[in-house]
Amino acid sequence: MTSPTGEQREAARHPDPRQRTVMHQRWENLLFLHWTVEPDLIQRTLPPGLHADTFAGGAWLGIVPFAMRAVRPTGLPAVGPISNFLELNVRTYVHDDRGVPGVWFYSLDCNQSLAVLIARIFFGLPYQHAKMRAGFGSLIDYRSTRRGTSEESRFVWRPEGATRIAAPGSLEFFLLERYHLYSSRGGQLFRGTVAHPPYEFRAAKVEEFSVFPATLAGFGNLAPEPRHTCSADGVAVRILGLERLS
Repeated sequence: MTSPTGEQREAARHPDPRQRTVMHQRWENLLFLHWTVEPDLIQRTLPPGLHADTFAGGAWLGIVPFAMRAVRPTGLPAVGPISNFLELNVRTYVHDDRGVPGVWFYSLDCNQSLAVLIARIFFGLPYQHAKMRAGFGSLIDYRSTRRGTSEESRFVWRPEGATRIAAPGSLEFFLLERYHLYSSRGGQLFRGTVAHPPYEFRAAKVEEFSVFPATLAGFGNLAPEPRHTCSADGVAVRILGLERLS
């Protein structure tokens, strides 16, 4: 097992030009809520070939609500509500045996049925159907209820202050600068690449949040308050094809 180096983390910003872009999209109005978790607790949830990534000795669990905009396959236009919807993910941070850092998703709630189907089939990601709505403005009010549950997860926040880019070696760099995702399908491990400019993030005044999505993922004992919060206005993203690792 090789832990990621600073060079590996920065190299992840620059995808292999030989990899084909399969999809374009924008991520907008993102809220990042993060808690520290014992690394052993995270490790027990991961498939073979992945390892809990740590910062200052701790693993991290994130809850991230945001909007997906202009989602489309390469070569096709965006189409109304099919291309514009909401997503709420629960995630942790990992690296593979070679030290390549990335994201492992426990769940991705979504209110677009076609997106759920495509992501499950072609990317092996644990997307879940949900009823969701959001109001965007100076104050963002975001609500989600996963199918099969009755509890609404509500997030209310106000982005504040100037934007900045995460400095290498900082906690924000560890949490936000993630250009790979991992998934497991049929006992095989895959790595995907998401190419985008570095996040320009800012502070977030969070008035209300829910840990229920993390509870559904098996993390029912989080601290009452997140260890770190921030927001990002948006970023344009290219999704590259999956690589099979095992």
